[in-house]
Amino acid sequence: MSAASRKLVILGGGESGVGAALLGKSRGFEVFLSDRSPLQTTYREVLNTARIPFEEGAHTEGKILEANEVVKSPGISDTAHIVQELYRRNIPVISEIEFAARYTDARLIAITGSNGKTTTTLLIYHLLREAGLSVGLAGNVGASFAAQVASDQKDFYVLEISSFQLDNMYDFRANVAVLLNITPDHLDRYDYDFQKYVQSKFRIVQNQTGDDDFIYFAESKALTTELEKRTLPARLWPISLENKLVKGGYLADGVLTVRGHDQDFSIPSEDLPIQGPHNAINALAAILAAQSVGISAEQIRSGLRSFVNAPHRLESIITLEGVEYVNDSKATNVDSVYYALGSFNRPIVLIIGGVDKGNDYAQIEPLVKEKVKGIIALGTDTKKLADYFIGAVPQFHETQSLEEAVRTARAWAAPGDVVLLSPACASFDLFKNYLDRGDQFRNEVLALKPTPIEVNTK
Repeated sequence: MSAASRKLVILGGGESGVGAALLGKSRGFEVFLSDRSPLQTTYREVLNTARIPFEEGAHTEGKILEANEVVKSPGISDTAHIVQELYRRNIPVISEIEFAARYTDARLIAITGSNGKTTTTLLIYHLLREAGLSVGLAGNVGASFAAQVASDQKDFYVLEISSFQLDNMYDFRANVAVLLNITPDHLDRYDYDFQKYVQSKFRIVQNQTGDDDFIYFAESKALTTELEKRTLPARLWPISLENKLVKGGYLADGVLTVRGHDQDFSIPSEDLPIQGPHNAINALAAILAAQSVGISAEQIRSGLRSFVNAPHRLESIITLEGVEYVNDSKATNVDSVYYALGSFNRPIVLIIGGVDKGNDYAQIEPLVKEKVKGIIALGTDTKKLADYFIGAVPQFHETQSLEEAVRTARAWAAPGDVVLLSPACASFDLFKNYLDRGDQFRNEVLALKPTPIEVNTK
C-alpha cells in the first residue's frame, strides 16, 4: 500500500511524536496526531504550520482506530486502553525510531542500557562531530530522529534508545549497537519480571549482520547471562574493568586501553574530563564505536579531552568551605548510585529518595557503610529508606524539602567531604522530572553563603 493511501496516527505530541508527524507528512501519509494532555505551545505551532490535524486533551477512539499504522510515544504504556484496542485489531504500533529508520540510509549507532546511555551517546556524537563527520544526535537526547530525517539527512545518527522505544522496534538495524548494562529498572512496565526487561534491552541487536558491531560491558551479569543464550552474527567487542582483554576495551592501572579494528588505543583515565569507573565504561564504549566508523586515534584522543558532559550526571556544582556539592539527579536507579558512590574516595553526605521503583538497596549497602557519613532521605515516602539505612550510617534525616536537605547536608559535612544528590528514584513526588530536581538542587547549593569568620578585635 502506498504512503499516500495510508492513514498514519501519532499517539503523543511531544518531541518524538511531532517529529514523526512531520516525517509522515513529508512522505505523503495522511497524518493525525492525538495526545491526551495539552500540547506545548511550540509543538502546537509546528503542527499548525505544517497543516497536520491533531487533537489534545483526549483520544478520539474512532479516529485513531482508522489508522493503518500507529507511531506511539515511548511514554505511553502498552497497557493503555487505546493501545490494547489497536493490538486487538492487529493495527501495527511502532516507535518513532522504527519509523524514521525506514527513510534513511545513514549508518546508525544505537546505545541502550540501564545506566550511562546519555553520557555515552553524547560522547560518541562528540567524537564523530569533532572528527568532521556528518552526524545527527537523536533518540532520548537531541532533536527528534524523524524530524531530522525529514529535513536534515546525515551520514550518521547516534541514537540513545530506551527499553520503551525498543519494545516497538521490529525492522530497525543498528550498524553499531552498544549495550552498557542491565540492572532492574522500570519493572512496573514489565510486569515486575526482570527477564522481560532483559529481553527488551536485547532488542538493540535484532537484525544485526556480520558487518555490524556489538559493544557491551562484560561485567554486567544479566547482560552476559543472556548473551550466553544467543548466537549473534555481529562482531563482539566486550568491555571490562576487571580483565585485560585481547579484543575489546578495558581499564587497568589507570589506563583505558582498546584493542580492535586493526588499531590499539590507550589514554590515561586522568586525562578524561569524566571520571569514575562507570565513565570508564562509557568512554571505552565510545572509543570502540568511534573506531567502528573509521575515526583515527588522534581524532579520538582530541575528542575525548574536549568533551563536556550533560548536566545532572555527577555534575560538580561548587566547592564551598572545602565541601564539594555534586548533582547526580539523573541517577534514578540503585545501579547509578552504586557507580556514583564508587567515584569518590572521600566521606559522603548522601541525599537520596523519591518515587521508589521497586529498589533493592542491597547493592549499595557495603559502599554506604564504607563511605557515607549521613543519609538525607528526600521524598513523600521515605519509609523504605529509613527501614534499610537507619543504623547503617551515623546520621539519618527525613524531609520533603530540598532546601532543608541541602542545609542539613551542609551542617553535617566537613572540609574534604562530598555532598552528593544521587536519588536512586524517580522524581515525580516533589518535582516535574529529574531535570527540575537537579536544577532546584543546584539553585539551593548556589544560594548557600560562606560562613563569616569572626575576628576578635579586642
